[in-house]
Amino acid sequence: MKWLMKGDPAIQYQTARDLLDVTMEELEVLQDPIQYAGWGSRFLSFQEKSGMWGRGLYSPKWISTHYTLMTLMDLGLPTSNDQAIKGCKTLLDHGYYTDGGINYFASLKHSETCVTSMTLALLSYFEIDDPRVDNLKDFVLDQQMKDGGWNCQSFNGATHSSFHTTICALEALRNYEKKTKKDVLRIENVRKKAHEFLLQHHLFKSHRTQEIVDQRMTRFSFPPRWKYDVMRALDYFQEIKMPHDPRFCDAITLLKKKEKQGKWTLQNKHSGRTFFEMEKPGQPSRMNTLRALRILKWWVTKPQETVCK
Repeated sequence: MKWLMKGDPAIQYQTARDLLDVTMEELEVLQDPIQYAGWGSRFLSFQEKSGMWGRGLYSPKWISTHYTLMTLMDLGLPTSNDQAIKGCKTLLDHGYYTDGGINYFASLKHSETCVTSMTLALLSYFEIDDPRVDNLKDFVLDQQMKDGGWNCQSFNGATHSSFHTTICALEALRNYEKKTKKDVLRIENVRKKAHEFLLQHHLFKSHRTQEIVDQRMTRFSFPPRWKYDVMRALDYFQEIKMPHDPRFCDAITLLKKKEKQGKWTLQNKHSGRTFFEMEKPGQPSRMNTLRALRILKWWVTKPQETVCK
């Protein structure tokens, strides 16, 4: 805890919020500096007068408006931050498409499900009050596939859901439901089906062979961008306080195996342009350690032996 509380303001805030017993007043005091110091302040400093970052809406990765705002959201930037709100409105104004989703791409004649989901997550988190946000929610709900998840390639004939698109959609619907309290029953039913899709795969395994679907899912990155990994999925489930299920056990075991002297490293860095490096791959990561500890805090609220054989 001492090591975490010596970290960036975003780490201090989330450590206090998720691992320590502090008051709401104390949390507000810890959250506010994210926008004035450390990583959050540095990201905000790169915003252009247009409201964009990196001179682009979705590209270049990872310095565009979209991905910079995603990182600021993941850091816990205050939702009232004027720069973030301006950036969100820029995304909505330039990306909103005729089918009710988000489409930044001239080559597509329909909105992209993964991008729409991530944008919905952003707009909901930063509390953008615009009827188009409700339309994005409807678009995401309507794109759910028969197996319970989502896949941005469904327009090209894909019939099996994608882990990547599914976690983006779940995070978006979680943010929307939390912030707006709208369409709760429908969203809850949709999310339950998606939870079952991930649990049928034990979060990272084939439901047919039980083999690991992709080894990259077992390497923990931050920021995750649009990509799925086991820690990202577990972090989602701990936040919603998902009831324990034995199908989590393989993922929890994997998480515990990654611990090194009480810390977790930054195992993976997605290639692309960045404004600066928050943490170094291969080195102990405060963000991954924080996330791992809050996952395990959720998990040990019930003795593991009663869940896992």
